[in-house]
Amino acid sequence: QVQLVESGGGSVQPGGSLRLSCAASGSIFSIYAMGWYRQAPGKQRELVATATSGGITNYADSVKGRFTISRDNAKNTVYLQMNSLKPEDTALYYCNADIAIMPFKVQAYWGQGTQVTVFS
Repeated sequence: QVQLVESGGGSVQPGGSLRLSCAASGSIFSIYAMGWYRQAPGKQRELVATATSGGITNYADSVKGRFTISRDNAKNTVYLQMNSLKPEDTALYYCNADIAIMPFKVQAYWGQGTQVTVFS
């Protein structure tokens, strides 16, 4: 069994910062891409940022220059540093990872979500 456990959400004022963490645990053979998605009320889930095991990153245009994704592969952990937060960043943030529990058997896993609220 594989689990993704997120932490670090909370409430901040516009312009503030938060750092999200997501740790993968369980019977893991290998982890490929890890990333963050978010879903605001009444909206579809959208990609925020992803990072490959080799360090290649990808960001949504709306967060470029404000958010930074990073990984600690030794700890099976992905982080999302969020700076200059805006009210429109308010959403439930989900961790996602492509994990193989044995060779050639890759599956996408999701965390339970952590709430980020940006309010005036």
